[in-house]
Amino acid sequence: MDDDDDAPSLSAETFAALQEFYLEQQKRQDILDKLEADNKLKENILFEENWQLSQFWYDEATVHSLVKVIDATVPDGGKVALISCPTLFVPVKRQIENRATVTLLEYDKRFKVHAPDYIFYDYNSPEALPGETKHSYDLVVADPPFLSEECISKTAQTIKFLAKGKIVVCTGAIMKDNVEKLLDLKLCEFKPCHRNNLANEFSCYSNFDLDAVLR
Repeated sequence: MDDDDDAPSLSAETFAALQEFYLEQQKRQDILDKLEADNKLKENILFEENWQLSQFWYDEATVHSLVKVIDATVPDGGKVALISCPTLFVPVKRQIENRATVTLLEYDKRFKVHAPDYIFYDYNSPEALPGETKHSYDLVVADPPFLSEECISKTAQTIKFLAKGKIVVCTGAIMKDNVEKLLDLKLCEFKPCHRNNLANEFSCYSNFDLDAVLR
């Protein structure tokens, strides 16, 4: 018997949908390749969320608020690290690039288009980072990708490695005790929201009066 006889077959509609999906993916990649070749990757590339990587983009109001906090907190000539919150990168860079440095630490290699301001980051290897980044950031903003004790613990290790001053963490409200214990951060009134409403409530934590900046 031919092994192919046991292989599942796709309906015409499913096959057509798959073809359309892969065509759209290829078109997007072609555009990125062209922009990169022309050195025109200056605008925000709106990548789709990758749920397998637990990616959920902030809504516009949250981005605006966090950019305001970062702008008010990072000094001239200072540095801010963004851990696992790629939707903040371009808005923050536009706001402060003439006076401060922004670095994105992210597992998703699609965002390497922002190199040299991109560093590949895997929370499973929390200190596998360039030596010059140690204790070099005036502000670290992090949004751990998973709501687990392991993820917040390892992300906290990275934050301590990078930070020399202020810290902001956005994560699920259920991680409150972990954040307070690991990083000695306080719960903020400000609550981050996402473009797609999520079942879990999210909160923001910091080691400075973040809410005062937003008042």
